[in-house]
Amino acid sequence: MTDGWVYRRPDDEERAAAHSTPPPAAPAPHWWSDALNDPWRDPHSPATLTSAAQQPHQPAPEPLAEPDHTRRRTLWTVAGAAVLAGVLAGVLGGALGVRFSDDPVTVRSVLGAPGSSPMQRAPDSLAAVARMVLPSVVTVRVPVDGSVSLGSGFVVTSSGYVVTNDHVVSGGSGVATVIFDDGSSSPAKLIGTDPESDVAVLQIQGKHEVTPAVLGDSDSVAVGDAVVAVGSPLALRGTVTAGIVSALDRPIATAAEDGTTRYYAAIQTDAAVNHGNSGGPLVDAAGQVVGINAVIKSMAGSEESAGNIGLAFAIPINHARRVADEIIAEGRAHRTVIGAEIEDSFRGPGGGVKLGQVVALGPAAEAGMRTGDVVVTYGGHMIGEPTDLVALVRKTAPGDMVKVTYKRGSTRHDTSVTLVADAD
Repeated sequence: MTDGWVYRRPDDEERAAAHSTPPPAAPAPHWWSDALNDPWRDPHSPATLTSAAQQPHQPAPEPLAEPDHTRRRTLWTVAGAAVLAGVLAGVLGGALGVRFSDDPVTVRSVLGAPGSSPMQRAPDSLAAVARMVLPSVVTVRVPVDGSVSLGSGFVVTSSGYVVTNDHVVSGGSGVATVIFDDGSSSPAKLIGTDPESDVAVLQIQGKHEVTPAVLGDSDSVAVGDAVVAVGSPLALRGTVTAGIVSALDRPIATAAEDGTTRYYAAIQTDAAVNHGNSGGPLVDAAGQVVGINAVIKSMAGSEESAGNIGLAFAIPINHARRVADEIIAEGRAHRTVIGAEIEDSFRGPGGGVKLGQVVALGPAAEAGMRTGDVVVTYGGHMIGEPTDLVALVRKTAPGDMVKVTYKRGSTRHDTSVTLVADAD
């Protein structure tokens, strides 16, 4: 009988342990945890589920302390205050250094200093041409009927003569004013004008140092040559535009306010020319004046709203120089004439201009032409309109000889005409 407790002596326990059979050893654990679901296992091989061996008792990890946000904010505050204090100290120190130092402050550019070698421009570059011409160009202001007429001009002699357009000074009253490229100004006296060629001459009054422009030879200009227009379009002093010669001997006829018709065989260019460019120089690539900018063609409905569309026309300088010389010498210019009237209403099937009354002993009569003859070519230029012949005759200097082809009936004749100046 027992009370549920079995008493054994210590030696009995040792003896029982010596004769007892030890339990079978547990199989080694597999390196995977789910053998039955192993995708690489042979499906016909047995599998045994085991659990990982018990690890010795480990002490529980110490709980993480809560971050001390108050301490972190304090550190950031201290660091920010230190940085701010450093910046303020630097600014204050720099200001005091500038205030009390005798040495200039040098600022180093992040992008580096400018190049030490300035750009070298060729003597025939547009920049070089502009630099050469600008000192000779002036803005012309003339009082006209309570307002001001504004145009351009250029100095042609060391004595202060200035060439411009007649339509710039036409109707003016009082003394004109010329404004130089450097902004200085001087009064100018009107010496004379030639309305038909649209050329006028002023002379600067008082003592003022001037730079005369270099005049070129318009007869040597060719289509395609580079040209530069200089003047004061819309009162913008010293404006420079560039283009090429588009055509030569383009006949131009424009009506003046007093009813006079202006004629010239113009140099056509696509250089930008606008209101205020009138009277300014058209120069070649060498900086020599080859024309006077005078008129533009535009799609605008009125002259006031007209603007540049690449069709500008200049009076050839050879024509303008001859007229200006006569104005300076005599106060007026002489027209070149052929000694015959022209029938405006004639429109021949092959073009040409029909001569009306031929003046006895005049250039046309001396060359054998008669009333009713039709001029077909003049100096190699085809003649289609009366304006063509008049403009080309006006361009020719008195005393020059020109080849002319004319028709009498169905017969063509070639002759040479020596032109003269009018007697008026």
